[in-house]
Amino acid sequence: MGTGQNLMELLVAQQEEAFRGLHWHGTFQEYLEIVAQNPKVARTAFQRIYDMILSYGYETYVENRQEITHYNFFDDPIGEGKDAVFGLDRPLMELVQFFKAAAHGYGAERRVLLLHGPVGSSKSTIVRLLKKGLEAYSHTDEGAMYTFSWQIDEETFPCPMHEEPLHLVPPPLREEFLAQLNQGIEPPVIIEGDLCPACRFYYNDLMGRYNGDWTKMIKHVQVRRLLLSEKDRVGVGTFQPKDEKNQDSTELTGDINYRKIAEYGSESDPRAFNFDGEFNIANRGLVEFIEVLKLDVAFLYDLLGASQEHKIKPKKFAQTDIDEVIIGHTNEPEYRKLQSNEYMEALRDRTVKVDIPYVTRLSDEIKIYEKDYNPDRVKGCHIAPHVIDVAAMWAVLTRLEEPKKHNLTLLQKLKLYNGQLVEGFTEDSIRELKAEAKREGMEGISPRYIQDKVSNALVNQREGCVNPFMVMNELEEGLNHHSLITSEEQRARYRELLAVVKDEYADIVKGEVQRAISADEEGIKALFANYIDNVKAYIRREKVRNKYTGQDEPPNERLMRSIEEKIDIPESRKDDFRREIMNYIGALALEGKTFDYKSDARLQKALELKLFEDKKDSIKLTSLITSVVDPETQEKIDAVKTRLIRDYGYCDVCATDTLNYVASIFARGDTG
Repeated sequence: MGTGQNLMELLVAQQEEAFRGLHWHGTFQEYLEIVAQNPKVARTAFQRIYDMILSYGYETYVENRQEITHYNFFDDPIGEGKDAVFGLDRPLMELVQFFKAAAHGYGAERRVLLLHGPVGSSKSTIVRLLKKGLEAYSHTDEGAMYTFSWQIDEETFPCPMHEEPLHLVPPPLREEFLAQLNQGIEPPVIIEGDLCPACRFYYNDLMGRYNGDWTKMIKHVQVRRLLLSEKDRVGVGTFQPKDEKNQDSTELTGDINYRKIAEYGSESDPRAFNFDGEFNIANRGLVEFIEVLKLDVAFLYDLLGASQEHKIKPKKFAQTDIDEVIIGHTNEPEYRKLQSNEYMEALRDRTVKVDIPYVTRLSDEIKIYEKDYNPDRVKGCHIAPHVIDVAAMWAVLTRLEEPKKHNLTLLQKLKLYNGQLVEGFTEDSIRELKAEAKREGMEGISPRYIQDKVSNALVNQREGCVNPFMVMNELEEGLNHHSLITSEEQRARYRELLAVVKDEYADIVKGEVQRAISADEEGIKALFANYIDNVKAYIRREKVRNKYTGQDEPPNERLMRSIEEKIDIPESRKDDFRREIMNYIGALALEGKTFDYKSDARLQKALELKLFEDKKDSIKLTSLITSVVDPETQEKIDAVKTRLIRDYGYCDVCATDTLNYVASIFARGDTG
């Protein structure tokens, strides 16, 4: 048996198995049995999308004393993280709350959902996830849904709007039918809407043929499994406005097929009509409106009826029922136009706006870029440590509002938002900062700009490695041509923030080189434990047991001050600093977390500087920038470089560049 035959048999076997599950056909009675066993097959579009999100699970966590829900669906498990959304748990909670309210029929289902935010803030990505999720969900047993076709005179006529088969239940009988079906079912099955014009035509034609005998008419109905697909235009639609002269409402509600008029004799015959507008094909699923507020006013009437009444008006036909989620997205300038346009009042009244801001947490912004710039995606070029960090740091700084507290810098605010401890500020401080900055995240640099400049640096590098300065230079040079920066004042502010990032980067690499020189994490841990033991004893007015002598001794003030002085804690502030450390240890303990030397950035820096100070005389790094290096010193420098490569992810090129850069800093006498 040949390989080709084996592969063919494998494909055939898998195809047959998939076909049986996903291409079910049956009678209307068989469908009623399915509904009785699994009422969820008859869910509305809003119920289905809400259940789809929940089907991937969720996690809760506490941030700034508020419980936040993270929905795993937005990690893009379907696409293995390709469209994952980071740092937007709060807006996404609001989005899911909208779907929950709509699923329960509280009124939100009669609104247009509008995602509003600056360019590049993931609005389109969120909608793409929802569309992709619905498609995948319709292929699962849990997300199974059905529609029907008409079998007439050996011809098959699928419902053009793939509507719910329960629409075939005559309206006068629905109340009694549902009362019997819904016994013991929660939530109950509901039937909203009637047959589309095409199905209504076949229904009435067959009822006339059989003198009103519904039981004979229904035998012409074949129910089938419905699989949503944007590419096949089934249950998922997308509409993008064109220029005003070319906008045509038939793109939403379908149009007459003039070639079939001769065959059927009338424009009002539904068989001569193409029910292929975006509202038609998106029935039972979701329709996306790209830049929805650029729609011509005439389109808005269709949009209002579709949202509020769940009806559309195809040309030459009566109003037609639809069941779909209408979701649009727009940017700030367009939304401001909506607010100032009195003719748009009806749309504003029927719109639920969810703000999708830029990310303001550094760790989440870093994840956005690491998705594209990682060793698996970038081949043949090394990305030096902190390239992504500095780019993300600058992007987030441009989005933050200057704090009103005079003793807090913008960089410290960034660190607070990122979960780092800043002296004198608590979780309550973070809540106050966010409360006073209502528009934070709605302005600033887009992730797309960062991605463009990182890409430029990758293309323009010559030595097989991109370092942070290459990217920062690209970011700065690009400001002169940035289309969304409209004032020199804004351009100057962004350059100032880039200078802040450069200073922070200098501190970061100095710390890494210092740690590489000391190269003793166990030493830092031991120093940290010793310091904490002494601080605890100091605050509690106790003594410390000497591990070597076994004697109880007073807290080692000299040790504590030698560490605290490294981060400029004055004598007058030492008690406050030590209490803050103890309070932080207690707060973490209540959350079941452990305090270590990395928990407090200031303390970590102090410990590293202390250890570095104890060892720095063994290597003269400044000799790097001289032309003569003795063999013993060169050996020690090579050892430091090896540690940078091994422990911090440097390559030989960027490790050498970093050591030269830090050596130049030390040569100026800046070792802090």
